[in-house]
Amino acid sequence: MQAAPVRATAIPSFTDALRAVESLLMSGGQRTARRNAWTSVLEDRRRAKDRVEAQRVIDQTLDSHLAPVAPFSTRP
Repeated sequence: MQAAPVRATAIPSFTDALRAVESLLMSGGQRTARRNAWTSVLEDRRRAKDRVEAQRVIDQTLDSHLAPVAPFSTRP
C-alpha cells in the first residue's frame, strides 16, 4: 500500500491574507497610495528617532566638554 503524497504548500501568513483581501477591496491605485503613505509614516518615524538620538549625543558632548566656569576672583 502506498502512502498518500505529502503536500508542501505553505500556509499563507496573516500579511498575505490581508493583502489578498486588500486586492479584492481596493483598486491598484488605492493600494499603491496606501502603501506609499505607510512608507512615508515609517520614514518619518525613523527620521524622528534619528533626531532624538542626534540631540542626545549633542547634549552629552556639550555636557562633557563644557566644564563649569569658576567666577572671576576679586583680589585686593
